[in-house]
Amino acid sequence: MANGAMWASSPTGKTNMGKTNMFRKNDDTGSKIVMDGSTVDVPFRKQLRLNGFNYSKAGYYYITICTLNRQETLCKIVGGDAHIAPSVLLSEHGKIIEKYIKNIDIKYENTFIDKYVIMPNHIHMILVRANGAMWASPPTGITIPSIIRSLKILATKETGAALFQKSYYDHIIRDEDDYQTKWNYIDTNPARWADDEYFQVKP
Repeated sequence: MANGAMWASSPTGKTNMGKTNMFRKNDDTGSKIVMDGSTVDVPFRKQLRLNGFNYSKAGYYYITICTLNRQETLCKIVGGDAHIAPSVLLSEHGKIIEKYIKNIDIKYENTFIDKYVIMPNHIHMILVRANGAMWASPPTGITIPSIIRSLKILATKETGAALFQKSYYDHIIRDEDDYQTKWNYIDTNPARWADDEYFQVKP
């Protein structure tokens, strides 16, 4: 995790940020935003963007991307017995997606992936737009929706397959406790795959 004005250098650090929680689900008709318990319907603009929020600004964003129809095409979860901890075995599609996830750090200035996991039918990541004493301000022309859109387009083009559903989820991380919760969720996701909300029992 990056060390700077916004955050401590490890998941155990503390910050003085407030505790406003905001969550958005994007779909083909609009967005539903939940902020401190209140739900608001927000129509799409040209770009997928939470109304009134600047998605080019510095911050920590928890992103979830699901496969088309939640097909388990990205990896297998192997191990998980008394001797071997569960781990991710990427498919060829999963390897291509991982390549473009790692390329985000290189492609976008002052932007990096702090933590990610590729699961059989979804991806979780913490995407950071950096700012503060260590970095210049992030370029305003680059937004979170444009980064996710580029990732999906590049991976789809290389694989030649329809990989993703059109929507994705984003959660704006507002404080250190929120960050720790999301970081730990990603870290332990393979071990909890059978209990995951995206897990589907095969007939």
